[in-house]
Amino acid sequence: MRDGSLGRLLYAKEEADAISAFAPWSTTIVAEGFDATRERAMRPDVGQYQIVHFATHGFLDSEHPALSGIVLTMVDQNGIRTDGMMALHDVYSLDLSAQLIVLSACQTALGKEIKGEGLVGLTHGFLSAGSNSVVSSLWKVDDKATAVLMAEFYQAMLETGAAPSTALRSAKLKMIRDKRWGAPYYWAGFVLEGEYANHISIDRHRWLPAALVLLTLLIFTVAIILSITKPKHCSLRSHST
Repeated sequence: MRDGSLGRLLYAKEEADAISAFAPWSTTIVAEGFDATRERAMRPDVGQYQIVHFATHGFLDSEHPALSGIVLTMVDQNGIRTDGMMALHDVYSLDLSAQLIVLSACQTALGKEIKGEGLVGLTHGFLSAGSNSVVSSLWKVDDKATAVLMAEFYQAMLETGAAPSTALRSAKLKMIRDKRWGAPYYWAGFVLEGEYANHISIDRHRWLPAALVLLTLLIFTVAIILSITKPKHCSLRSHST
């Protein structure tokens, strides 16, 4: 984020579209662009989804983890600035029952080691808020490679029924075999923490009454974010060149 600005994520929408193609349309919602607001991410109904996916920028303050967070839209449809910073305290306040949270952004697996608490950061926050497991990143990840990895991950998980841990491993193996993405930088940064063995059951029976159908997937994707003040310690989902 040079000059205090967050750049355009060219492949975030492509990532969301690819994931949506594998998910049941009737129980999947994509909050994109101006709709990907902090308020939408904090709504009580977020707790009803089995999977919540964030494809956006993340930032890390390794000294003061409470200042870490993920960045949602910073402007509304009328060009008025909004509070799009979903900080760690916001995450802790969520009431989730998700099987999986995916933080498709930079350094979201990092934090600060605090005695009696462990590694406090975004992953810890989402697990504490009720998610069974979290996929997050250890370093600044490449935008295009991340979109490719996530498409492979969701295909393995939603189409073949693989557990998230197995699906992530399968996606990484496919990346290794692709000469464009074979270097560990492109795929090794994403890790799964929490419950390793759980399988996510996807209900594709559209004929069932709405009250009996589990909401499957909620995706937040922000392709463009306006300039904001840079935190002291910041990390970004990087851009492909």
